[in-house]
Amino acid sequence: MEHRIVGPGPYRATKLWNETVELFRAKMPLRKHRCRFKSYEHCFTATEAVDWLHELLRCSQNFGPEVTRKQTVQLLKKFLKNHVIEDIKGKWGQEDFEDNRHLYRFPPSSPLKPYPKRPPYQKDVIKFPEWDDPPPGASQENIPVRPVVMVSALIEAGALAVGENSEMWYKRHSIAIGEVPACRLVHRRQLTEANVEEIWKTMTLSYLQKILGLDSLEEVLDVKLVNSKFIIHNVYSVSKQGVVILDDKSKELPHWVLSAMKCLANWPNCSDLKQPMYLGFEKDVFKTIADYYAHLKEPLLTFHLFDAFVNVLGLLPKEKMTIEAFQICCLLLPPENRRKLQLLMRMMARICLNKEMPPLCDGFGTRTLMVQTFSRCILCSKDDVDLDDLLAARLVTFLMDNYQEILKVPLALQTSIEERVAHLRRVQIKYPGADMDITLSVPSFCRQISPEEFEYQRAYGSQEPLAALLEEVITDAKLSSKEKKKKLKQFQKSYPEVYQERFPTPESEALLFPEKPKAKPQLLMWALKNPFQPFQRTRSFRM
Repeated sequence: MEHRIVGPGPYRATKLWNETVELFRAKMPLRKHRCRFKSYEHCFTATEAVDWLHELLRCSQNFGPEVTRKQTVQLLKKFLKNHVIEDIKGKWGQEDFEDNRHLYRFPPSSPLKPYPKRPPYQKDVIKFPEWDDPPPGASQENIPVRPVVMVSALIEAGALAVGENSEMWYKRHSIAIGEVPACRLVHRRQLTEANVEEIWKTMTLSYLQKILGLDSLEEVLDVKLVNSKFIIHNVYSVSKQGVVILDDKSKELPHWVLSAMKCLANWPNCSDLKQPMYLGFEKDVFKTIADYYAHLKEPLLTFHLFDAFVNVLGLLPKEKMTIEAFQICCLLLPPENRRKLQLLMRMMARICLNKEMPPLCDGFGTRTLMVQTFSRCILCSKDDVDLDDLLAARLVTFLMDNYQEILKVPLALQTSIEERVAHLRRVQIKYPGADMDITLSVPSFCRQISPEEFEYQRAYGSQEPLAALLEEVITDAKLSSKEKKKKLKQFQKSYPEVYQERFPTPESEALLFPEKPKAKPQLLMWALKNPFQPFQRTRSFRM
């Protein structure tokens, strides 16, 4: 039984449905059965169908080994409802399928689900504010500006920044000799809050599109419903633990739900709990939490992001890419949904890892119970999607195993966007006379100078800042003598001319580190009191 991987792309849920139906019809074993003294060819029992389809789903990378037999029965009920199968008398349309010996067969034709027809999308590329974007009504003309000479101190500063001498730096970053055309001064719009929000939204969606490998997100996500304020809030308004902090406290979890979740998440032993204890107490607490989440108006991952999360599931063979895609998708959530999801996943993970937790259900293991209880309140479709239960279970299983990484802010994305915004906010160059900013410190443009003039500037133009740097090392009282000698030796090696001007003679250098006078050794008192004692001892030997 081979179930090909359905990767990210439009209508992934429909593709998975059609793929499963085709495999089930093509590979399900059929044989002759007897029922009430009558024989039926090419049919199967409900139990045989459950066994075979359950194994198919568990072996499929699209669904995974976490699929339960109960979920398989639910899927076969949907097969019966959609006339993928029918009972031996030709009846279908009722969800009365049970795991028993009742006989079923395939109808002569089983139409696959058609793909929804949507209008062809048009790529709407959002243009960021650029350096050369003029304000409305402005013209781009060359305006004569007083030329500014490139001073070699800039070269020396660059060399100091990378720890090289000026000659080495100049060889690596040489200035091209030739006619340099006059640069054109341009206007640039001031970034507004709306510009920044649009940059966050566009770059976030671009990262998601790149990871999914899609030409457009239009088929998997309604871009107009993405709120840039949600993204920025989810990145910056977080606690030390990374949990979202809400501005509107009315959207917080009810106090009694939060207390119940803390009770189970921090369950150490019965004696440490402050709650009243009785037999089955933990089951009642768990039921309280499950009932609250089951009655949410929409799933935590929202209805309009359903297709986006389902498409991310197509990356599951590539775990790192899947985590990155989930990180970005979770940034698109409303802050209150993201906070509830963070608290819920933390509770679920802690309960599964707690060996002291009593069984919360007699029929299921703790991990299976967590997935089955909360999968539908985390992910489900607003429309009737026949595989949403299996897809939700698959997603929640992966989310529970990797929730700490998935619910982190993607650092690479955050850094990239912040650098982009900082780039656009740098000092702007304006036309002289038109609201000229007198604080501009950047040169308008460079002009060519002769090699002799350049060598002169390189040799003498940066003497003063280097001499000031040397004085700072000399007068730094925090440096020990050993450290100061080491730094001065390095400076002397890199800039011998500046060092020679400050210390022209060895005597001037020695004045910086005066030698401490050596203390004379004190005479021993016994030697002064008995100066002739050795001779007396010698005489005693002769006697």
